[in-house]
Amino acid sequence: MTAVAATAVHPLQRLSAAEIDAARELFARHDLLTPTTRFALLALAEPDKASVLGYRDGDPVDRRVRAVLLDVATGRSRTVLASLTRDSVDEVTDLDPAVDGQPPIMLEEYAAADEIVKADPGWVAAMARRGITNLDLVRPCPLSAGHFNIPGEAGRRMLRVLSFLQHRAEDHCWAHPIDGIVAYVDLTERRVIELIDDTLLPVPKEEGNFDDTAYTGPHRTTLKPIEISQPDGPSFTVDGDVVRWENWTFRVGFDPREGLVLHQLSYADRPVIYRASIAEMVVPYADPSPVRFWQNYFDAGEYLLGHQANSLELGCDCLGEIYYFDAVLADGDCRPYTIRNAICLHEEDFGVLWKHSDLFTESRETRRQRRLVISFFVTVGNYDYGFYWYLYLDGTIGCEVKATGVLFTSAYQPGSRWASEVAPGLGAPYHQHFFNARLDMMVDGLTNAVDEVEVRRVPVGPDNPYGNAFTRHATRLTRESMGARTADSSVGRFWQVINPERRNRLGQPVGYALHPQGQPVLLADDSASVARRAAFATHHLWVTRYHPDERYPAGELVNQHPGGAGLPAYLAADRDIDGADIVLWHTFGMTHLPRPEEWPVMPVDSCGFVLRPVGFFDRNPTLDVPPPPHHHRTGSCSCAGE
Repeated sequence: MTAVAATAVHPLQRLSAAEIDAARELFARHDLLTPTTRFALLALAEPDKASVLGYRDGDPVDRRVRAVLLDVATGRSRTVLASLTRDSVDEVTDLDPAVDGQPPIMLEEYAAADEIVKADPGWVAAMARRGITNLDLVRPCPLSAGHFNIPGEAGRRMLRVLSFLQHRAEDHCWAHPIDGIVAYVDLTERRVIELIDDTLLPVPKEEGNFDDTAYTGPHRTTLKPIEISQPDGPSFTVDGDVVRWENWTFRVGFDPREGLVLHQLSYADRPVIYRASIAEMVVPYADPSPVRFWQNYFDAGEYLLGHQANSLELGCDCLGEIYYFDAVLADGDCRPYTIRNAICLHEEDFGVLWKHSDLFTESRETRRQRRLVISFFVTVGNYDYGFYWYLYLDGTIGCEVKATGVLFTSAYQPGSRWASEVAPGLGAPYHQHFFNARLDMMVDGLTNAVDEVEVRRVPVGPDNPYGNAFTRHATRLTRESMGARTADSSVGRFWQVINPERRNRLGQPVGYALHPQGQPVLLADDSASVARRAAFATHHLWVTRYHPDERYPAGELVNQHPGGAGLPAYLAADRDIDGADIVLWHTFGMTHLPRPEEWPVMPVDSCGFVLRPVGFFDRNPTLDVPPPPHHHRTGSCSCAGE
């Protein structure tokens, strides 16, 4: 096969199945593959920002891919940058796994870990000591190993395996953790290198089959149907990857690591964000026992969120007039496969946009808010996460993560300081969920700056004789060394991105403000392994100067990395960020102390943030939103849905 022609495609257009096939053939022609080489990752190598912003329709585009290769027989790994257009390999970097980290975990390695532990005599004997002899009903759960300076582990490609029991094939195994035992598995040598059999604990017996009416009881019959209809169709249009809706324009991307990506987000042709994604997430657990101290999972860098995406179903995951985007990804053989309906696009009514009943003119005006929703869902082991981006009529941008699924369980030991009892004898360890949104800002252009804004009390004095005054205080973040910040809800702290070169009609710099939820940051000790590897979770905000190679808050290769990569390394350059091309890295999340009400399946819990325009517009940008159909200027406005 020859090189992919430099056709008139946008530089950020998602990889096609044909391009994935071309990548496999290119790598083979350049002798980069052996019979045991696997593609742990293949992704579009996005051009740098300047090249994309300079692109004009019809310009030739150099389509490049980036791959992470793993030889499963030897453990050798490398990264490759190649051009499909020029049929060339531009860069090959051999990796030292002890220093650089390991390639992401591949789906096929989960099955391998199951085979490895069930073939290990020590593990089989440990199961027998617990009265478990039918290994077909044991579900080993392979989990990322992390990095703990344990002798003999440096450079090994590993998983750590906890196990769960089924009573029968349709029984959900999370109800029956086989606790007190963990197997450390070397995936290259295909053997258990260490078995920690710490404590004989009873396996909880009560089932938790939330999909079985014998357990849940009959479905209630009192809920009446809700139908959402748009008889004239949706208000958005889709042209390939480009979406236009009510002054908003953006490009949809999908990355095997990050999942959904929004590119070149603009309002009324004014740029706001160049690129927005959830660039990393980590779930650190609080149980310090010999069997579980290592539990922390980087679901993007270790497990690849994009590869875990669900195929969404109308009426279940999304309601209304829906447009779906499929996702095309490469498997371990670099063969393309499609996740049908991976991304959902739809509109939602969102209550009142603005309203006033005037005392003097007797006018009564109401407008309804509406938002565009762009979302996808992933399943990573026991947890399910929905990632939602919201665009509002008034220029507001929201991001929400919805966590649901099944709690990761343990055997509950009475008086435990590290877990909640959620069913008889069944524990759920305390843990946190952190997400890091990479927001490559472009507020009305590339020259941006960040002010940390908070409210301050003013003491009684000559300027405040009655003590009622308070004021706004702003601190400009001028260098990256100032860029690691922590939220403080007691003073209403937020961060405002301004463009000092663009002014509104009042002479104020145009801007967008990031409003955090301000939940606790990482609670692990500063000396803990996870604090080194997930340093991004120790602050709510990091501000860096844009660099095309700085894509991930925990670094390029997260799996078994010793730590210190990503944001700490980026900030060490201490570059100027005052009036520069900048990136915000916002960490948000939840601290989870599980409740009985979250068993056997967890109702959605959510976290997120909001970006609001501040001086970006000269006045309310929704004055032209039409009134609802039943609106009367001097009468009443009936509620939506009547």
